Amino acid sequence: MGSLQAEIEQRGHRIFQLVNQHPQPLFSKAGLYQRVMALSMRDEDFKVQMFRFVDVLASLHRSGDIIQHLDEYFAEMRNGFAPLLRTGVRVAKIAPWISAFVLRRNVSGMARQFIAGKNPQEVIKTLRRRYEQKIGFTVDLLGEAVVSEKEAEAYGARCLELLDHLARETSGWIDPLGDGAELFPVVNLSVKISALYSQINPADPPDAIAHLAPKLRPILRCAKELGAFVNFDMESFSHKNITLELFKTLFTEPEFCDWPHAGIVIQAYLREAEKDLVDLIDWARARGTRFAVRLVKGAYWDYETLRSAQNGWPVPVFKEKPESDANFEALSQILLENESIVTAAFGSHNVRSIAAAQALAHELGVPPSRFEFQLLYGMAGPVKRALVEMGYRVREYCPVGELLSGMSYLVRRLLENTSNEGFLRAKFAENVSEQQLLRDPSELLRESRNGPPRSTATTTMTTTAMQDRQAPHGISRDTPPGDTYENAPLTNFAYPENQEKMRAALREMRARLGKEYSIVINSEKISTGKTIASINPSSPDQVVGAVTEAGIAEADRAVKAARDAFEKWKWTPVEERAQLLERAAAIMDRRRFELSALEVFEVGKPWTEADGDIREAIDFCLFYAQQMRLIGRPRLTQRVAGEESYYHYWPRGVAFVIAPWNFPLAILCGMTTAALVTGNAVIMKPAEQSAVVGAMLMEVFEEAGVPPGVLNYLPGKGSIMGAHLVDHKDVDLIAFTGSREVGLKIWESAGITRPGQRELKRVVCEMGGKNAVIIDSDADLDEAIVDCTYSAFGYQGQKCSALSRLIVLEENYDRVMERLLNAAASLRVGNPEEPGVTVGPVTDKAAYEPLLDYIEVGKSEAKLAYQGKDVPAKGYFIPPTIFVDVKPNMRIAREEIFGPVVSVIKAGDIDEAIDVANSTDYALTAGFFSRSPGNIERAKAQIEAGNVYVNRSCTGAIVGRHPFGGFKMSGGGTKAGGHDYLLQFLLPRVVTENITRHGFAPEETPVYRDEFLPQRSP
Repeated sequence: MGSLQAEIEQRGHRIFQLVNQHPQPLFSKAGLYQRVMALSMRDEDFKVQMFRFVDVLASLHRSGDIIQHLDEYFAEMRNGFAPLLRTGVRVAKIAPWISAFVLRRNVSGMARQFIAGKNPQEVIKTLRRRYEQKIGFTVDLLGEAVVSEKEAEAYGARCLELLDHLARETSGWIDPLGDGAELFPVVNLSVKISALYSQINPADPPDAIAHLAPKLRPILRCAKELGAFVNFDMESFSHKNITLELFKTLFTEPEFCDWPHAGIVIQAYLREAEKDLVDLIDWARARGTRFAVRLVKGAYWDYETLRSAQNGWPVPVFKEKPESDANFEALSQILLENESIVTAAFGSHNVRSIAAAQALAHELGVPPSRFEFQLLYGMAGPVKRALVEMGYRVREYCPVGELLSGMSYLVRRLLENTSNEGFLRAKFAENVSEQQLLRDPSELLRESRNGPPRSTATTTMTTTAMQDRQAPHGISRDTPPGDTYENAPLTNFAYPENQEKMRAALREMRARLGKEYSIVINSEKISTGKTIASINPSSPDQVVGAVTEAGIAEADRAVKAARDAFEKWKWTPVEERAQLLERAAAIMDRRRFELSALEVFEVGKPWTEADGDIREAIDFCLFYAQQMRLIGRPRLTQRVAGEESYYHYWPRGVAFVIAPWNFPLAILCGMTTAALVTGNAVIMKPAEQSAVVGAMLMEVFEEAGVPPGVLNYLPGKGSIMGAHLVDHKDVDLIAFTGSREVGLKIWESAGITRPGQRELKRVVCEMGGKNAVIIDSDADLDEAIVDCTYSAFGYQGQKCSALSRLIVLEENYDRVMERLLNAAASLRVGNPEEPGVTVGPVTDKAAYEPLLDYIEVGKSEAKLAYQGKDVPAKGYFIPPTIFVDVKPNMRIAREEIFGPVVSVIKAGDIDEAIDVANSTDYALTAGFFSRSPGNIERAKAQIEAGNVYVNRSCTGAIVGRHPFGGFKMSGGGTKAGGHDYLLQFLLPRVVTENITRHGFAPEETPVYRDEFLPQRSP
């Protein structure tokens, strides 16, 4: 055993010895709380339901609602405690007003264990008690989930008020150690930057800093004058780089560059933590003034791992707890080795981590007066007492706020206390041995090392998941079993490298604007002398590209080329077709930033929206390639002795693809690849507004090796060339996404059989929506307002899935509207070349003018509650617009409005809300925000929409994960990105053979066989 490990164990045993002198259970509060928490550690299902009930309780105002939720969460539980739970629920229903009071009181008691007070006046009583115990404080204001600038301003004002109150009330307090007191002011405030600016965008650090710095300077100035300390809390990984850069920016300014009483958090569970810490120390040495670092493990592990998995990103946190523990010790050593410039605050309840910091300090000759330990209020009381007795400086992290705003914090603490890997649970609830608790985390890792080696390297690749699917030269690896599919990743713009790649792509694309693009028929580039100018909606005098306009003659030529090519393409093996799509996906991924930049210019997409469109196009290629492999081989229908019958598919023929401009690459690519991989030849018509993106897609497939005539690029006027192809006798299939008006005309026209027509035309028709979101009376408004604002105004509301009707329960109406209007007023409207912009221009004059007309209709029918005013003078900008007092029969509540306009409808109860949601001609998407399990199940069962989203945005469908499409007047019931979508492009066929010969037949018939392909002549 090394001398350091021996020293750590010695100090750890000393801490445990002191802890054991004052034994205390993990859950020190007696009664219901202790019993509930003990049960939560024994039953995971109960824990989930219990914490969800705790989360919703503060938002329930009536006794009946509280008991209803209690019943919904617990009455149907199936475990050893079920009879007791059901009995408790029945008893609660007898006298709901009494039961509700008891439940509120007990949950409030739980909150008070972790929340030091609801206001400055109340918290000071707690802090005085701790002062008598020689424990200092840092105060954190709860309520950081701000959705508007009004709420952010209120948070800043509360910080100033709290600083002033604490300084006044603690006047005369002295540091308990004396030595080193100049490093540790009595008053210590922790701030969260996300609470000071509601529009933080990880892709736009300069904007965040420009807005945050003016809000922080008064707080820092006040703290400096009062002799207080300010610490910048660290939150999610997406805000990390902004927080670090903001910290360095502010404390390099002349006013604060020589002020030492500022600190920042480093989270040891982050793989980048060591790099960040070393960078901060180098910065501080250049600055010449010391600063402080609170070293913690990190409180957002579940969030970071879930979000990374959903977006296909490398996980930024260590996956195993011993990795974080080992990194904590490594970072502790770096802090103590640089004590001359950085003051360390070790934030951990883990006795091993605490003892390691003590031992390292001793080894490096750093006296205890030069650092401190920070622990959370309401947790690990015996550990705090032990550290004070050992002569160390101890500070409590004390949250302050109302119960409602503190619910998320409370649930985080409850989860931490009941975590299977938590130190406090292991020591105080499960009585794990001291020897085991003090083991070296590096040794634990060596014993059970299954994950990747520890690394602080930053992974910025956007395509890891897709690269893993590809072997060299585009040859596909084995298809995963079943229908499993791993989506391509989004670009993580939190990484500076990706921000710079996007800026560079925008610069390069700007230099290419105005280029001419030819139509492509049978691999031949053709010019007709006529062009369509694609313009930049942010700057209508700027031409993005001039695209050759195809007419009737070119349409006929394209049909002939496609028909001729089809005769060979239909016999091309499935594997070759699938590989074509995979090569196209790899090319799009390589050109990802270029394509995103083009969308910013051509259709006004903000950065993340453009990247999402490219990701979706890549996904369509990869998903449909995989799906075709799954259905491409003939499959046996039944096992019948002496006979084999195989079910398989033939392509339909020539497909005419008509795409919209709002998802210019994804939808065009999705319909095109579905047709190609199923063996059809394609005529591809992009929208006129996004014809340059269409030309780029044609380039991609040419590079990927699409055979001549199999894919033809034909931009032109839909009313002329498009209508001609819809009626053409040799077009067998039409795949359309667009407006209801055009879609119904296509549907009708395709039903007419033309002279010489060989097939009944197949129409895949996706149209618009009038999408509703319902906000229940118990909804989490921190989530609902953010998601509804994005659903309504993200990409200017120009999504067929966008929120158009917001239905709010009467009980919650005033609270929802206050926050919604303030949130809308906080959105950034402007040129989407700027990464932080949420609302850009609508696509062209033809979209702009009808929106202005609809706004006037809304003013005549309902009440205009909000309309943004600060919009650029140049470009087709429509500000976020919200109408209230809207009735379901009004035009603005019935007709599709393709822009940032929302109608708010008040409903008396859930029945009325669902009736209103279902009252239009459309059934595309819908949303429902609620924490009532019963109401959630009703919404899932009754809302009429092709895609129903619960407690999340109603936009942003992901290929394979959320197959997308609606019914009623929203479409024919097909699901793009679904496992059955390719069947729309195929004809089913059964081949039956009698395999009996003179009474003899093979014993086994394979379930699958090779494709039916013509035998080549020898």
